[in-house]
Amino acid sequence: MLRHELQPGKLVAGAVLLLVGVLYAGDADGAWETPWFVAIPLVTGGLCLAGAVALVTGRVRRRRRSIPTTTDGPGPDTTT
Repeated sequence: MLRHELQPGKLVAGAVLLLVGVLYAGDADGAWETPWFVAIPLVTGGLCLAGAVALVTGRVRRRRRSIPTTTDGPGPDTTT
């Protein structure tokens, strides 16, 4: 199975949209009353939060790639 890179921004966006879906499903079922205008700030805030998480994740990954992984010192002494 191929491994893929974790994308936390998409995870946050999916969780927020799932929350909005559960809220309205509970309203449709009659379990509770959810006002119609609740979805707008939840979706907008969730997408902004997901964008911020994606931005931070991208910067961290870019910074990790720019750090050299090899040592610049001399190798092992093989003259003896």
